Amino acid sequence: MPRIELRNITKKFGDFVAVDNLTLDIKDGDFITLLGPSGCGKTTTLRQIAGLEMPTSGEILIDGKVVFSSDKSIDVAPKDRGVGFLFQNYALWPHMTVYRNIAFGLENLKWKKDDIDRRVKELLKLLKIEEFPDRYPAELSGGQQQRVAIARTLATNPRVLLMDEPLSNLDAKLRMEMRAELKRLHHETGATFVYVTHDQLEAMTLATKICLLDRGYLQQYDPPLTVYNRPRNTFVADFVGNPTMNLISFSGERKDDHSCILHHKDMRLQFTSQDVLPEDLGKVTIGVRPENVLVTENGGIKVKVDTSLPSGMETILNLRLGDDVMLSCVMIGSVDYPSDSEIEVVFKDVQVLMFDGEGNFAAPGSVKFI
Repeated sequence: MPRIELRNITKKFGDFVAVDNLTLDIKDGDFITLLGPSGCGKTTTLRQIAGLEMPTSGEILIDGKVVFSSDKSIDVAPKDRGVGFLFQNYALWPHMTVYRNIAFGLENLKWKKDDIDRRVKELLKLLKIEEFPDRYPAELSGGQQQRVAIARTLATNPRVLLMDEPLSNLDAKLRMEMRAELKRLHHETGATFVYVTHDQLEAMTLATKICLLDRGYLQQYDPPLTVYNRPRNTFVADFVGNPTMNLISFSGERKDDHSCILHHKDMRLQFTSQDVLPEDLGKVTIGVRPENVLVTENGGIKVKVDTSLPSGMETILNLRLGDDVMLSCVMIGSVDYPSDSEIEVVFKDVQVLMFDGEGNFAAPGSVKFI
């Protein structure tokens, strides 16, 4: 399976820049999710890889072959790029059976009848829909239609499988089941998957690497747990995670290269890191994931419970600190607190992040209230 390289890709629609100087290296067999808010450029990026959208400038290579180059005037047609494209609406032929939907592309390629039959049966088994070859799309559930669409896309052995929010039309339970199926399918086929989603849970659970975009700019391109635990900036920190990361502004007073005192009108912290702290501590942001806000019996800072949202497996607490700070806390287990009750919390050691005045990641560390 091939490597995909995007080199300085820019796409403009008039004066609007949809993708801005994007460079990506998608390795052989990767499962890449293109993640970001609406209008960030993720679908445009996918369509440029597929050849359905022409970049304004830059270069795209698939398996070492240039399929687009603005400088060399190269633009290889979508059908010759060796990619399969899975659309959001499945686009199944309603008048064809499941078998014929999967076989259709192979028939157009003039495959022999026996080879078509062997390939269709192989895919029916792989996608666990072998009992439905004679059904029509209208006779299938949403999840079954999705499997047929994937089988049809895989039929011609594409070198790359591109998917544009393929699970968005399914209910929550089916989405979870299909996520597991897609991960299994990626493992079994060894294909290179590029997958557009605005759902961070899909991105976190499916991807080998997340490409997070905002307004056409690449914000971070790393494995999911790196994006979660070491976000490159406050945009990434705020976008990835549900509930979102707690971000609190402080002014800092340096003690030495690895520690400082942080001041906020409602709290005072000592921050310590093994990394060297930024030169300018006049305005910094501290980030704490909700699961690292721990309820304690003593030694913490007093907060008031705004809302308590128990779900059985966990409880999400929204906490008030003074007039302008809200903290999210995730507690595992069946616990509940009445609104306006007072509790104490601490931040888990070595699970606190510092961002500099520009909002860029500066250092990991630990804090204690003083």
